[in-house]
Amino acid sequence: MTLPDIHTWWPKLSIEAKHAIREHPDATLSSEVQREIARVTGHEVSDADRLSQQDIDFIATQQEPVD
Repeated sequence: MTLPDIHTWWPKLSIEAKHAIREHPDATLSSEVQREIARVTGHEVSDADRLSQQDIDFIATQQEPVD
């Protein structure tokens, strides 16, 4: 399954969620990250939802400090 457009939720994630995604972009999103994305987008997120390669590429370009 696919996630909502990353541009709508990435900027609004917590620092902890961003770190979790950056550390393991190919992994299943943690339940906390799933909840954050759902809260921001109104889209239910499940273990089946994965980052696309385009999402991973976008995250790589986001080098703002997250600490």
